[in-house]
Amino acid sequence: MNIEQFIAEKKGTIVDVRSVEEFNGGNAPGSINIPLQEIPQRVNEFQNFQEPIIVCCASGMRSGQAQQFLSSKGYECYNAGSWVNVRQYQSQAI
Repeated sequence: MNIEQFIAEKKGTIVDVRSVEEFNGGNAPGSINIPLQEIPQRVNEFQNFQEPIIVCCASGMRSGQAQQFLSSKGYECYNAGSWVNVRQYQSQAI
C-alpha cells in the first residue's frame, strides 16, 4: 500500500511537524501537530498513534527528518511531503 492509499483509506495517523503557527494557518483535516523539534521529547506519545505514521510539513524536508527519526525508533513511518499533498489525497478519497 502506498501513502496515497493509507490517507484515502484513513489508515494510520497523520502528524504535521510544522510549527504551531504554521499549522494554525492551514492543515490537513484530522492531522496532529507535533513540531519537529519537539518529537524527541514527545516520542512516547507515538505509541498511542495508529500506524503507519504519515508525517508532513511545508515542503517535505522537516517531515523527512521526522520520518528518519521515527523509523529509527521502530515506528512504521512515511514522509508524505507537503501537508497540501495530504489534503489532496484526502479529497480524492471523497
